[in-house]
Amino acid sequence: MLLGRVMIAAALCCALPVLAAAQQAIAFGAAAQDSALPVEVTADALAVNQSDGTAEFLGNVLIVQGEMRLSAPRVFVTYAEAQGQIRLLEATGGVTLVSGVDAAEAQRADYNIEKGVVVMSGDVLLTQGGTALTSQSMTIDLGKGTAALTGRVKTVLKAQPAQE
Repeated sequence: MLLGRVMIAAALCCALPVLAAAQQAIAFGAAAQDSALPVEVTADALAVNQSDGTAEFLGNVLIVQGEMRLSAPRVFVTYAEAQGQIRLLEATGGVTLVSGVDAAEAQRADYNIEKGVVVMSGDVLLTQGGTALTSQSMTIDLGKGTAALTGRVKTVLKAQPAQE
C-alpha cells in the first residue's frame, strides 16, 4: 500500500512540470523560424483569382519555408495587396507540419505570415521525440519557436521506477 502511494507521488512529481509546460508555451522546431523567408509551394493543380488576390493549390500540396514543411490536400492563399506577397495560408483536409524533429498533425492550419503565427485546429497531435501531446488547438509562434496547446490537452507520462 505504501509503495503504491510512493509510486503515485513520484508520478505526480514527474508530471507537474510537463503539465505546467502544456499550459504555457513549449518549444516547437529546432530554432525560431524566419517568416520573411521565401515560401515555395508545390501542388498538382493551381487556380488563381486575380480579382480578389487569392489562389487555391490542390492535390499533394507541399509548402517549404526555411526548415519548416507543411503538407495538405488543399491550401488557400490570400495575397497582400502590395507586391503580391503571401499574407495568409489556409491548409485543410488533414495537415502535417514539420520543423526540425518536431511534427504536428491537425485537420486545419492557418498560417499568418505577417505575424509569423500558425494556428492548427481539429484533433491536433504534436510529437517531439518520444513524447506525444494531443489537443483541439495549437498556436505556434514561429519567431519565438514556441507552441501553446489548448482544448483538452492530453499526454502520457512515464513514471520512473521506484528505488528500493
